[in-house]
Amino acid sequence: MPVLPSAGYKAPLFLRNRHLLTIFPTIFRKLPAAAYTRTRLKTTDGDFLDLDRSDVQSDRAVVILHGLEGNSRRQYVTGMVRIFNEGGYDTVSMNFRGCSGENNLAFRFYHSGETEDLQAVIDHLAAEGRYKSIHLIGFSLGGNVMLKYVGEKGASIPPIVRSAVAFSVPCDLRGSSLELEKKHNYIYMKRFIRTLSEKIVLKAQQYPGRLSLDGLSTITTFRQFDDRYTAPIHGFRDAEEYWAQASSRQFLPGIWIPTLLVNALDDPFLSPGSYPFEEAKDHPFFHLETPEKGGHVGFVTFGGPHYWSERRAFQFIHDHP
Repeated sequence: MPVLPSAGYKAPLFLRNRHLLTIFPTIFRKLPAAAYTRTRLKTTDGDFLDLDRSDVQSDRAVVILHGLEGNSRRQYVTGMVRIFNEGGYDTVSMNFRGCSGENNLAFRFYHSGETEDLQAVIDHLAAEGRYKSIHLIGFSLGGNVMLKYVGEKGASIPPIVRSAVAFSVPCDLRGSSLELEKKHNYIYMKRFIRTLSEKIVLKAQQYPGRLSLDGLSTITTFRQFDDRYTAPIHGFRDAEEYWAQASSRQFLPGIWIPTLLVNALDDPFLSPGSYPFEEAKDHPFFHLETPEKGGHVGFVTFGGPHYWSERRAFQFIHDHP
């Protein structure tokens, strides 16, 4: 069992196309800005992480990790902040390095398999002494980071971390990178490459002589970008080695706390390798749910203040205190 029945989410009749479900929340969902207080956490390598906190004076906290080129202000993050604040949880929305609106200091930035920064945030919150439990929520890239972290820690995960939920996760980075090269995903790939390239330009200005911008404008795929920049900047030989080492699927058997992964079967970003049915089968802690519809970080819901994904995450975490 923890391959769960997937009848929980029903897409609205006029939003049953996977691209509409993916794009609709970004364009049309309007949420009030979260009442964040920003905390800057210094890292051991002289860099910083910006944490946007929304406190209700709780002894329970949820750490939220955004997706590729996202940040704490994205509607899928603020939607989670709202439902968990209403339910009596503090939230800590973690901005990956370079994603908080200010260029980070180190030569490196962030990638799909980097888990040390998440550990630093958990250690920081635990050291405050305010919380009896910490729970994790990750979206897309942030979900891959979260699943990798939980799996690689295994039984040694800090006991204060009680449960985890992830949505729309490319557990197989190679497969999903190639999926995004397909014609129907052109608009997403173009946007990702544009914003990632802007970060490279800033990094080249920050560290003169360490990065070449020659040919940057000709890059159109993740393979090209990861081969040229992501891999060497972060100590990998090439894109293939980066994808192989950073993909979370291989770490799922080691999960030791209640963990839920929700990947819609119509997600335009995900390849078959991102649906880990075998790993979930008979696993005591890892639960997989695969709704027929949902798009990528979509799960659009009308008739109430919260999307289905927010209610599902709250239910799972509340059931695992």
